[in-house]
Amino acid sequence: MTSINSSTSNCPSTRVSIIGAGKVGSTLAQRIAEKNLADVVLLDIVEGWPQGVALDLMQARGVERHDRQIIGTNHYADTANSNIIVITAGIPRKPGINREDLIKINAKIVTEAAQKAIAYSPEAILIVVTNPLDVMTYLALEATGLPKHRVMGMAGILDSSRFQTFIAMELGISIAEVNATVLGSHGDLMVPLPRYSTVNGIPISQLMDAGTIARLVDRTRHGGAEIVTLMKTSSAYFAPASSVCVMIESILLNQSRILPCCVYLQGQYGVQDMFLGVPCRLGYQGVEQVIELALSDTERAAFMECSKLVWQSIQEAKAILNHSD
Repeated sequence: MTSINSSTSNCPSTRVSIIGAGKVGSTLAQRIAEKNLADVVLLDIVEGWPQGVALDLMQARGVERHDRQIIGTNHYADTANSNIIVITAGIPRKPGINREDLIKINAKIVTEAAQKAIAYSPEAILIVVTNPLDVMTYLALEATGLPKHRVMGMAGILDSSRFQTFIAMELGISIAEVNATVLGSHGDLMVPLPRYSTVNGIPISQLMDAGTIARLVDRTRHGGAEIVTLMKTSSAYFAPASSVCVMIESILLNQSRILPCCVYLQGQYGVQDMFLGVPCRLGYQGVEQVIELALSDTERAAFMECSKLVWQSIQEAKAILNHSD
């Protein structure tokens, strides 16, 4: 089936290609277009699906009042010359699917998607969303050979947003007053940092007791699983799409925002050759700087614990890919 592309846009030809037109991918396409950040290419293996989603989004332009082009396609050639490529393809978390099963299925999907997309857009920045996020981002780097500052994963923004939301809900205050910080892997061993989480500059430890903070930390760690349990046949997509969109906005507009993202570490936080969530500065070239926070002994131990699990999972994923070859 051919791609769907409408009339020529008067907007600059900035392009974001999204590999995987499921709920995260299609919601992200909507966010990008309606914020007028870039033209969007939605790619999926299911014939007709991305074309239909793209046409639906195009038909909303009369209401949303933007002139961005949204293209639906089954062909990687249509993603050529993208500024940013986002990989959401793969199976989502569902009840009964463990981390190992997720790795087995998604490792090959992400590797192939990254290779094919970058072949048509060799100068693009690559953002990985597929889970297990830290592992898939590492595989995408190895598969493409891109400079490390141009490969990253979305997780920290989502995890921090969840922590931020739970803090605001607990205190009954505006979310605009809350800043939260979460480090580490995108999973049960992530490291929310109450010391670096504030309400209008006030540490949350001065506004709630240790037991309440521990409860919110635990809920943050299982924030995605809580949604999966409720939905039963799906996983979160509104908040993940919003989180990726913030990254894209900071890159395309060269905002150099400091955001928690899954980035390549080369000695920072005592970790080598691994992707983990830490604060970084995102601009037009990708990851401009990794910010290394001063951690307590307890926080550092928790960070190292999650790094060990990610390293083990990377080795599992490599073994799976080598075996499939």
